[in-house]
Amino acid sequence: MQLDRDASATDLGLRPTVWVDGHLYADARDARVGATDHGLVVGDGVFEALKVTPAGAFALRRHLDRLERSARAMGLPRPDRGVIATAVDAVLADRSWAHGKVRITWTGGDGPLGSQAAYGVPTLVVAATAAEVPPAGTDVVTAPWRRNEHGALTGVKSTSYGENVRGLAFAREHDCGETVFLNTAGKVCEGTGTNVFCVFGREVVTPPLASGALAGITRELLLEWADVTERDLTLEEALGADEVFLTSSLRDVQLVERWDGYAFTGLGMVTAQLAGVFAERSGADLDP
Repeated sequence: MQLDRDASATDLGLRPTVWVDGHLYADARDARVGATDHGLVVGDGVFEALKVTPAGAFALRRHLDRLERSARAMGLPRPDRGVIATAVDAVLADRSWAHGKVRITWTGGDGPLGSQAAYGVPTLVVAATAAEVPPAGTDVVTAPWRRNEHGALTGVKSTSYGENVRGLAFAREHDCGETVFLNTAGKVCEGTGTNVFCVFGREVVTPPLASGALAGITRELLLEWADVTERDLTLEEALGADEVFLTSSLRDVQLVERWDGYAFTGLGMVTAQLAGVFAERSGADLDP
C-alpha cells in the first residue's frame, strides 16, 4: 500500500518560496518571523492550505472566506484579501513546478510569553512549495483520541495543530495515510486534514459540521456539485459502507481502501464518478 505524504520541497530538489509581511524570499532559510510571535508562542493564529495546479492556486476566494471566519473566531483582525492575493501571485510567479501547495498563515504577531492578547500588529506569511500528486487510494486508522465537537476551536483552522500532528503520526505508525477521529458522542467526525464520506448503495453521506468537522473547501464544493446527505455516522455504520472516501484541498477525492485493516468490498465506482465530477468542475474554474 502506497502511503500518502506531502512531498517536501527538498524531496523535489526545491525549497519553498516565502513572503513575510511584504518581503519575498526565494529561499525559505532567509525568511524570519519574530521569536515572540504569538503564532509560535501560543498558537494564536489561523491558516489555509491551497492546492496549486498548472493554472494557479485553486479556490482562493473560498479559502480566504474561511480564513476570515477563523480569524474572527480567534479574535484576530480581518486579514487584507488584496495583500494576500498579491502575496500568492508573488510566491507562484517564478515557480518551476506544476503541482504544489500554497500556505497562508495569519498570526497575532508579537505578543507576551503567555495567553494574553497579542500586541496588535498581525503577521502574514505566504509560502509555496512543490508537492507530489497524492495516490488515488489510501488506508485509514481510527484515532484513540476524540474530537471535542463543543470546543472553542471547533470549526476553526487554527495553527494550534498539535492534535493533528499527533494523529497523522499515529497513521504512519499503523502504515496508513490518514487517521479518522470520532467525536465525544462516538460519531465519525473527520481526519487530521480531511473530511470523510461514506457510500451506501447510491447514497453518499458525510458527517454534518455539528459533528465537529471542519468545513472543508472540497467538501463544500462536492455538496454543491453532487447529491450528498449530511447526517451522523457511527464507526460501525462507516465500516459497513460499500465505499468510503476522503476529501481535502490537497487530496481532492481519495478512495479509502482499508479502515482499521478492514477492506471494503465495493469497487469504488461511486467514488471514481465523484472524483471525475470534481476534476472536471474544478479544472474548468480555478476559483469556483
